[in-house]
Amino acid sequence: MPALLEVRRLNKRFGGLRAVQDLDFDVNDGEVLALIGPNGAGKTTTFHLITGFHRPDSGQVLFRGENLAGLKPYDICLKGVCRTFQVARPFGAMTVLQNVTTGAFSRHLAREAAERRAYGVLRLVGLADRADVLARDLTTIDQRRLEVARALSTDPALVLLDETMAGLNPAEADIAVALVRRLRDEGLTVVIVEHVMRAILAVADRIVVLDHGQKIAEGPPAAIRRDPQVIEAYFGR
Repeated sequence: MPALLEVRRLNKRFGGLRAVQDLDFDVNDGEVLALIGPNGAGKTTTFHLITGFHRPDSGQVLFRGENLAGLKPYDICLKGVCRTFQVARPFGAMTVLQNVTTGAFSRHLAREAAERRAYGVLRLVGLADRADVLARDLTTIDQRRLEVARALSTDPALVLLDETMAGLNPAEADIAVALVRRLRDEGLTVVIVEHVMRAILAVADRIVVLDHGQKIAEGPPAAIRRDPQVIEAYFGR
């Protein structure tokens, strides 16, 4: 059976910088794949290419066999691929429920149906009791959860999480790990970019490692943590 997402010989250059170079990897239905690497490795650029925020110079992004390369972000979202961003930017003057309902309108045109979807997502991420709180009044961990909820409200099959655990303390990171596991248990496929290695090793089924836009390693967490190329990329010789 083909992978849910197939990235094939993906390339992106910004002037003289080759941000992504001949990148190949698959994401299987129902797994959690971690995309890791040092700063500047091309992780977020890869997310931009998959979700239509950048157009690749060459290569393909196949979702359920259909090439997404060149499509607009909203079209890719409607096909079932959504993402979060490194910096959570909710609509601060709107409530948590209103924030999530805006995403649900992409699938549900009636307000009642959109709010039902939004409430269901808030229960999933653990924010149902904060539905009427203004987004600007949330804690950091709750703003991260709201960012995930807004993405999930679009009914995706594949969700890309970009540094959802950045800035969290260890206890909060454990909450975020539990949420990612819950998403997988709900049948979602997850690709996660993260620097918190303890969390990645706890949640990922498989890891792809980038360095200078190239894939240098791929495999299960136990193998990746011992890979000499990965150790050198992070810590030097």
